Amino acid sequence: MTYPQFFNNIPTIKLQDDLAYLLGAFEDGLIEFSYLDVVKSAGHSCPTVLGAYLMTLQGLKALHENEIAKRGNILVEFKEKQIDGVAGVIGSVITNITGSTTTNGFKGLAGKHDRNNLMNFEKDISGASVRFTRLDTQKSVDVFYNASMILPHPSMNSLMQKCIQGSATNEEKIEFGKVWQKRVEDISNNIEEVIKVNIKE
Repeated sequence: MTYPQFFNNIPTIKLQDDLAYLLGAFEDGLIEFSYLDVVKSAGHSCPTVLGAYLMTLQGLKALHENEIAKRGNILVEFKEKQIDGVAGVIGSVITNITGSTTTNGFKGLAGKHDRNNLMNFEKDISGASVRFTRLDTQKSVDVFYNASMILPHPSMNSLMQKCIQGSATNEEKIEFGKVWQKRVEDISNNIEEVIKVNIKE
């Protein structure tokens, strides 16, 4: 499997999952997600998929400081409806990492490990892109993502139009993929600029 090598340079996200431990999936329930993992799940790499990944990375880091985040112990909230814009795409990426779902997740064992109702939409979260809350401490962080300052290559829009219209040559299709991923890479190299976290005690 060949993919852009900058995927490997993006920090991974480590969590501990009691359900994974109970069912023998991972030693001590320790799980590590990479950007490549979520790209495979999403089927593509774009600023939205990367943004969802980076918001989770930075949000969980601020929420847990020096602790490992516990999968299944995280409430995720959005201001948008699930069907609005890219909210559903972002939610799907965050679900894959945190295990938090709306009503379509694992229902639990003997009242434990229920992953439902841990992701909610249409919430009042003061304009943040997403809010993460620890269920054990009720500590929350609002995370904001804005990559508008990371500009695409000048040829990207014209190449995209040719690809959409079906008039692009094979060389132009390949070039479009390269300049598209170059912007994703540039965003990944500026995490502190594109992601802002507000801790709510």
